[in-house]
Amino acid sequence: MNKIKKISASKVLSMVLLLILTIIFMFPFYWILTGSFKPQNVTVQIPPQWFPKNPTFQNYIDLAKNPLFSWTMNSFFIAFATMLVVCLTATMAGYALAKKRFPGRNILFWLLIMAMALPKQVVMIPLFTILSKLHWINTYQALILPAAGWPFGVFLMKQFTTGLPGELLEAAKIDGCSEFRIFWSIVVPLVKPGIGALAIFTFISSWNDYFMQLIIIRSSKMMTLPLGVALLQQEFTTNYGAIMAGAALASLPMIIIFICFQNTFTQGITMGAVKG
Repeated sequence: MNKIKKISASKVLSMVLLLILTIIFMFPFYWILTGSFKPQNVTVQIPPQWFPKNPTFQNYIDLAKNPLFSWTMNSFFIAFATMLVVCLTATMAGYALAKKRFPGRNILFWLLIMAMALPKQVVMIPLFTILSKLHWINTYQALILPAAGWPFGVFLMKQFTTGLPGELLEAAKIDGCSEFRIFWSIVVPLVKPGIGALAIFTFISSWNDYFMQLIIIRSSKMMTLPLGVALLQQEFTTNYGAIMAGAALASLPMIIIFICFQNTFTQGITMGAVKG
């Protein structure tokens, strides 16, 4: 009986802690969302107004005066294309590292692990030099293709593929399946949860990649939503309400994607955690 009470008490404590953490992590989004409906003078008011007493859509109207649709389409195209490229290359590389035997395989994997520890800013200068020599500055491929070798994506898919039964792949070879057929018809369906989790990670990372977009993009027609919202900050005056409205709209696609694929995301994370 005491044991049951202790378990129940621990569960209650866990729920309370999770609730507190949820409130803490959700507060910035709440502040942005409510701030997008506040008049300009209220957004900078001290003490702050925790909930808009006189909500207005003026901030969204001001935001719509900018090429909002073009910004959004550019962001969506870059994020979606990057997601497809990363999922394909990471799944292929993970399969090769997990199920193929070749010289230097372990060394390559450890180099991949070390690359995960490098911040993007460290490799930005050599990457920019390479892209400049290829004349790819201010192009979509400069924002999409460098992510093809994302170390985290390869590591995640390698962990998933390691758990696949080797006997199944050997049986497919005996039946005369080519390498491409084995990969596409057997490996890919079995690691779909991992691909789903990687797709969400990649889309969110690319959508929010303000630093890379700021360096590569030079023309207004390629402007993305994060860059467009940042442009709303002027030298002497800043429309904080419009900025909050833009931030709220920028977060909307990520929230929708996570809600739609949360089961796949959770399954992918939990399955990947026990592989290999």
